[in-house]
Amino acid sequence: MKPIAVVATGMVSGVGFDAPSNCAAIRCAIDNFQETRFIDRQGEWIIASEVPLDPPSRGRSKLVRMAALAISECLPGLGATPVEQVPLVVSLAEAERPGRFQGLDSSILEAIAQELGFQFSNQSGVIKNGTVGGVQALDFAARMILEQTASHVLVVGVDTYLVAATLMHLDDNYRLLTPANSNGFIPGEAAAAVLLRAAAPSPTSLEFVLQGFGYGREPATLSSEEPFKADGMSATIMQALQHAGCSYDDVDYRMTDISGEQYAFKEASLAAARTMKKVKPEFDLWHPADCIGEVGAAMVPCMLTVATAAAKKEYAPGDGVLFHCANDDEQRAAFVGRYMNAEKQHG
Repeated sequence: MKPIAVVATGMVSGVGFDAPSNCAAIRCAIDNFQETRFIDRQGEWIIASEVPLDPPSRGRSKLVRMAALAISECLPGLGATPVEQVPLVVSLAEAERPGRFQGLDSSILEAIAQELGFQFSNQSGVIKNGTVGGVQALDFAARMILEQTASHVLVVGVDTYLVAATLMHLDDNYRLLTPANSNGFIPGEAAAAVLLRAAAPSPTSLEFVLQGFGYGREPATLSSEEPFKADGMSATIMQALQHAGCSYDDVDYRMTDISGEQYAFKEASLAAARTMKKVKPEFDLWHPADCIGEVGAAMVPCMLTVATAAAKKEYAPGDGVLFHCANDDEQRAAFVGRYMNAEKQHG
């Protein structure tokens, strides 16, 4: 796969209203976990990471406003390219999630356009597949660029778990981190956007690029009784590395959607152990959900935003990063990113 460059990023979460403030907070391990107006089955206030928009809003309108803020941050990266020629790919929550807003898929593109005051290309689309959908959105955007149907593509992920029906379902299934359940996650909400184009041919300019994607299925899900060996994630990682034309020697750390549950940590550990042919002295595992909570469909562009900032500001463990994530069902996805110049890209 020819590399696709990240031109600009934008991010809104409980710890910041733009990419620099979010990345700085995550680097410093700052969170904004606070009591919400929701109560769990034990009568305790649910802790979450909420985006404090001003003026306050909820529901579909809040998703639209968060997405518009993240997209606006990326627009200067277009330069002279008319925004009307740029496709917008929106990653949303999986269709079957309890509490999902009705009619969101059919209205989100037009609502974002109205919020921003302009239209995007008619090649724009929506992917409704949660966390894995974020990788699919990046992959779809990369294909449009490689096939030269668009010079630039905007990918935005936006999601919230702070919906009564969603939280009730999670609490009923012991998924939330509460005083009565230590094996759970903090729910959150966020929007993150990335502007992509083909990598520039300059041998001197450094860019953060996407190099390969991988997908797989894990039969031993969180709710199944199958023996857990992380077969799905292992196959997914190997496919991503092969698609990128590299190996573990070319990646220096991992970035994942892990948000606190033991299952996810075990999966990451087993997958690394089963796919690495030689042990790395250090192989950090970064998980931004520690600071922003579980943000579902927004997680993948959030991770890419963090990795891009870490590379450009030179606090990443190295130039290469392996991203991997999982949905609650069998779906797994991974991709490879690298901070490099065009000479290395084609060398």
